Amino acid sequence: MTLIGEIERSQGASTVVSQAQGVLRFITAGSVDDGKSTLIGRLLHDSQTLASDQLEAIARSSRQRGQSEPDLSLLTDGLEAEREQGITIDVAYRYFTTPRRKFIIADAPGHVQYTRNMVTAASSADAAVILVDARKGLLEQGRRHLYLAHLLRVRHVVVAINKMDLVGYEYSVFRDVRQAFADFAAGLSFESLEFVPISALRGDMVVHAGEGIDWYRGPTLLELLESMNGQQHSMAAPLRFPVQLVSRGAQQAGNPARRYLGRVESGQLHRGQHLLLQPSAQTATVLSIQTFDGERESASAGDAIAVVLHEERDISRGELLVQEDSPATVSRSLQAELCWFGPHNYDVRARLLIKHTTRLTSARITDIIERVNIHSLQRESAQEAIKPNDIVRVSLSLKQPLAIDLYANNRCTGAFILIDEATNHTVAAGMVVGLQ
Repeated sequence: MTLIGEIERSQGASTVVSQAQGVLRFITAGSVDDGKSTLIGRLLHDSQTLASDQLEAIARSSRQRGQSEPDLSLLTDGLEAEREQGITIDVAYRYFTTPRRKFIIADAPGHVQYTRNMVTAASSADAAVILVDARKGLLEQGRRHLYLAHLLRVRHVVVAINKMDLVGYEYSVFRDVRQAFADFAAGLSFESLEFVPISALRGDMVVHAGEGIDWYRGPTLLELLESMNGQQHSMAAPLRFPVQLVSRGAQQAGNPARRYLGRVESGQLHRGQHLLLQPSAQTATVLSIQTFDGERESASAGDAIAVVLHEERDISRGELLVQEDSPATVSRSLQAELCWFGPHNYDVRARLLIKHTTRLTSARITDIIERVNIHSLQRESAQEAIKPNDIVRVSLSLKQPLAIDLYANNRCTGAFILIDEATNHTVAAGMVVGLQ
């Protein structure tokens, strides 16, 4: 774990990063009114990725609200309800490019009521930027977001201590907030944990250094993001290809008629590869790999493709195509960490469905093992019912077997959601931590 404070700016931070390093997906999170939307607006504005008509629209909207300066938060707060209330409700995705890298940003809501949105966005993120108001320090939502980033295996975290202009750019304020976060994160695991003082409103230490924080000699927020290793481990992981759709066309010239459509979630697939189909335990060989651009010899994690097999197999939506020598675990029972999204306490009488990749079956919570105390990170006895926004470890029993990996090994095939069968509402997200 790396802590960056008031150090000399390293040569590595200013080194040009090749586009081959890949797209960096990162999430911004924090308490309400910590400045997440303003920060993203500042990143887009100062990196010169905004079109002139966007700037004009933001300036016009700002004047209508009685503001003399453009309100950059309006670039991400797109919903009418968000603009009226001045808060972010939905996850807003934005894309921008610098000479060094491409980025996808997810701006998650800060209110505890919308924790589910933060979990959704963080589940596919390489990095998280957690904002904190320098005047308030470490609050419950800061603890929750830091722990969720750890739980969801986000590899890189930057704690951006915002609104330094409102505390006179005092180093002691930055130091104390940094120490509080570092102490809380001592028991958590990240590939890197960095700290940077910023003023999103004025632009200090976001894209450019600015003049207000002269005691800080570390990289700016953008320099940190540009230097991160954003390549997920999905390329090197074993093949996982969940079948999303089966296309049954007319058989021609003796070739099989069925194509199996989906996205390669991890690993690589190539022509002639021997596959195991799970949970049906059938075997098959890849005849061809097709895309909108024609046939290919191979496909990698993230590619949307259609697969044609040499053999005719009875495969439906939800089947998982894997390497013969690296299968998933087929099981009807598992242990998982649950983030409870439901607006009400868990009702043991409720009928639940589990959605895992493209497969859907019935599930039942058989045991609530323990609850995480978000303030102390201690594991506590879960004698009470599961409440909204609780993080608990549970045992689940499934009606039909699923081909599952541990979340620590594969973020796609180790994750799932729980759905209330009566309302069709998503009530929880889960990360598999044990299989039986």
